[in-house]
Amino acid sequence: MRRWNGWGDSANDYPLKPAGAAFLEARLGAGQRLADADLDQVLASVPASRLAHHPLVDTAPETRVRHARGQSLADWLAMRSGDFGVFPDGVAFPESGEQVRELLDWCRDQDVLLIPYGGGTSVAGHINPRAGDRPVLTLSLARLDRLTDLDEASQVATFGAGTPGPSVERQLAERGYRLGHYPQSWELSTLGGWVASRSSGQQSLRYGRIEQLFAGGRVETPTGTLTLPTIPASSAGPDLREMVMGSEGRLGVITEVKVRVSPLPEEEQFHVAFLPDWDSAVLLARRLVQARVPLSMVRVSNAEETRTQLTLAGHERLVAALERYLALRGQPRGRKCMLTFGVTGDKAHCRHALGEARRAIRAAGGVTTGRALGRKWEEARFRSPYLRHGLWERGYAVDTLETCVDWGRVPQTVAAIEQAIRDHAGDGETAHVFTHLSHLYAQGSSIYTTYVFRCSSDYQGTRQRWWAMKRAASDAIVANGGTISHQHGVGRDHAPWLVHEKGERGLAALRDLVTHFDPQGRLNPGCLLED
Repeated sequence: MRRWNGWGDSANDYPLKPAGAAFLEARLGAGQRLADADLDQVLASVPASRLAHHPLVDTAPETRVRHARGQSLADWLAMRSGDFGVFPDGVAFPESGEQVRELLDWCRDQDVLLIPYGGGTSVAGHINPRAGDRPVLTLSLARLDRLTDLDEASQVATFGAGTPGPSVERQLAERGYRLGHYPQSWELSTLGGWVASRSSGQQSLRYGRIEQLFAGGRVETPTGTLTLPTIPASSAGPDLREMVMGSEGRLGVITEVKVRVSPLPEEEQFHVAFLPDWDSAVLLARRLVQARVPLSMVRVSNAEETRTQLTLAGHERLVAALERYLALRGQPRGRKCMLTFGVTGDKAHCRHALGEARRAIRAAGGVTTGRALGRKWEEARFRSPYLRHGLWERGYAVDTLETCVDWGRVPQTVAAIEQAIRDHAGDGETAHVFTHLSHLYAQGSSIYTTYVFRCSSDYQGTRQRWWAMKRAASDAIVANGGTISHQHGVGRDHAPWLVHEKGERGLAALRDLVTHFDPQGRLNPGCLLED
């Protein structure tokens, strides 16, 4: 069963192993475990619903609790403390686009605000209701979860927008196809959510971001239905799909998504190599993508992330043997950086791509280690969010943030983000910070930074310190010309920094667009654009 106060299925866990606990304690001090609220306490705090009866709307307290928050660290602290703040007044579960249309009309007639809800995995405050006079309805798309059409000639599949990642791939695999969009939230996040937040998957080098995969669909807006046809290419004015991608529920509710799919690959492998230092690793990553070496993914960890990943993995004998091998091959213990890469396709393609990658790695002074570590990465690729539970049990909190910049600004931006977090850890504390490049482009790269810190003595202090670190890092991102979000979306948490990318004129245009489709400001107010 899905956790009500944390990530994922309660049957799954990712405990912090003794070596990992000792590693963090040496850097941060012994953790301070905060007490958790229990579900009965939270249920007792849920106020009566302000909604009139509707057959598609559930106003039960537990349903409202389970749809009140996303998965940001602020959400985590709210759920764990029991201090949710605001709950939706009810949750609707439509089973068709027509029922979504009915609910939009009902919200208009009843003067109700509406929040679209996919997998509930937002880490930027997309789905959190705000206090106000008008009741709030959260609209879950969980029952719009099926493949409804597959045009094999055009390789276009049509899904309900609430279809989660595993279900997307299972239904396509039964027909011999793959979408190939694998964000880390893949286990829970949904196709419509990927479109609404402009997400990126781990193998975007082969399959592309959601921009390349989204072919069309249907959106129910307060002023009517918007249909996006699947045209391969067009010069007939601006592409209306671009309005919908990244709209974060402000224009309407995405009910149907058409995506470009590919035949299942014959072969897929993941490999790990090590580079002598960060500068050589970044240079290699740039050369790989600019030379168009046909890899399906490349991920480059800086030295601190490399050290942390190997320690937290807990395979002490394997890691010790690896360290001895790398030392013999001339890789420095404290500076080496891990490069994880994938090859996907038919056997000839994979053989060619692997050969090109190995030659480039050797030329950069790197050492390949075969497939063993790549298999370990593949097995655990969607488990990392569960580590928040293991860290919490030991008294530590963890958060992530990300951006994307041109290649010339990658090193300085990484350094600025990491330093900003350390400088604002607060209360005489420090933060353990590390970074990887997760998505590569010819022009530049995404930057994905993780930071772990010891909890304060209470929830309020922990949250204040988190926000100080996040705010300082966000300031550093925009000061260095980065986007405030490469793959997590804007939500409410990142909205104050959007002006640095869009400018005042751009924000005014976006506000006009929102008003055109939602003149009463009923959909997800405060999300994407600050009110």
